[in-house]
Amino acid sequence: MERRNFLQWTATAGAGTVAASAAGATAAENTRRTGPLRVHIVMYDGVEELDYAAPFEVFSAAGMHSEHGVDVRLVTPGNPRLVHGGYGMRVKVAHRWAPELADVIVVPGGGYTRRNGPGIWAEIAEGTLPRALAAAPRPGLIVSSLCTGAIVLAEAGLVQGRPCTTHHGAASELEARGGVLKDARVVDDGDLVTAGGITSGLDLGLWLVRRTLGSDAAVGVENMLEYQARGTVWASVR
Repeated sequence: MERRNFLQWTATAGAGTVAASAAGATAAENTRRTGPLRVHIVMYDGVEELDYAAPFEVFSAAGMHSEHGVDVRLVTPGNPRLVHGGYGMRVKVAHRWAPELADVIVVPGGGYTRRNGPGIWAEIAEGTLPRALAAAPRPGLIVSSLCTGAIVLAEAGLVQGRPCTTHHGAASELEARGGVLKDARVVDDGDLVTAGGITSGLDLGLWLVRRTLGSDAAVGVENMLEYQARGTVWASVR
């Protein structure tokens, strides 16, 4: 049997649980979808490789467990181009920034310790990405981040007075910029969902899959990846 079909079959047949629940993960979010879940992952020079790769794989795999599929795109402000990751990986990003076409935006981190190199500080100094994020929110859009991507959201004014999290090494910076820090791997505040450092991109992806596509899809992805979500999701009651 072809490997992908085999993995899909075993994931569907397997059993498992996704840790944590929240009032925001409603059945309505799972049933009203008529097209694919549209996920845009933001790319920029200096981005941490695992920060974008982990949610990319989780959401892509979720397409095998969803009736309407998942459309995952790497996007960048400005023209499509070659992006250089923090460890040197080069990725051809084919899609422009288009938040009006997304259901979920994911902002990875990267370059936090390189104040004068590529990464979040260069993006903050240049200003295009923070301005684009500030203008993006609309009803039905979830803006999310992982690791130090939350600092970019803070620069955009999206975490002010709101529960959020980031890599432990950047926690004080996030608080100084107005975020209400929660000691959790994933923090869900409705249209703002943030996650901790690097590997937590897996947990961010799984939580958002559960919230948008349902528990069966999330369990299927967990079994397919042979990874179980870590930590408790902190969620505001809405």
